[in-house]
Amino acid sequence: MDRDKIERVYTTYAGFYDHVFGRVFQEGRESAIRNLNVQPGEKVLEVGVGTGIALPMYPNHCHIVGIDLSEGMLAKAKERIKALQLSHVKLYRMDAGAMEFEDNSFDTVVAAYVVTAVPDYRKVVNEMIRVCRPGGRIVMLNHFSNGNKVINAIERVLSPLTKHLGWRTDLSLNTVLEGTSLLVARKQKVNPLRLWALVECVNGKNDQKHDGRLPGTTYSAGTYQNGGVAGYSNGNGRYSHEAVH
Repeated sequence: MDRDKIERVYTTYAGFYDHVFGRVFQEGRESAIRNLNVQPGEKVLEVGVGTGIALPMYPNHCHIVGIDLSEGMLAKAKERIKALQLSHVKLYRMDAGAMEFEDNSFDTVVAAYVVTAVPDYRKVVNEMIRVCRPGGRIVMLNHFSNGNKVINAIERVLSPLTKHLGWRTDLSLNTVLEGTSLLVARKQKVNPLRLWALVECVNGKNDQKHDGRLPGTTYSAGTYQNGGVAGYSNGNGRYSHEAVH
């Protein structure tokens, strides 16, 4: 998948995305944003904002920036912002693998259905880490290969075909996180068919300068080990650091 092809594919999707893919993946988006507990004044970046279908779900007391490579998708997002008067949202046409923002510009970075739909996921993940402040949150909502040998074999066969549609199926979460400063704080399966994962990470870069705490989160004693997140409570239950697939 190259950049120009991705842009063409998703600009083509723009006219019907909300009616087809939007409905299918809506539950995952709602789960991701509902659990963010965004604080007043918090700066949130949505990578791959698409038609802006998730923008009305954010509270209006925060600052939202959305980026996308597709002009067609952004045109739909601009229409939505105007119709709903979302004055706290700004949009930019930008390559997620080479963002034009300064380091540590955002408290939270959200990437829904993005990581497997870009030419170079490592560039995108590294850019998300760069523009997110130390101790901030990076949230990925995506399908990741799950370690099941049978399913993985099927995904490897399908991946060359799905690339023509604008995404791949054979990427694991371990592969995405390998070599990064991201620490998994929460992971849950979401629809469709619980084959998609909502993964919330703490940005552990410059670890010696911060304690890695998530904004708006209540912590219990013993949840930190050597500066990393072992677990936390966000009012919806406790989560523990776990192996990911």
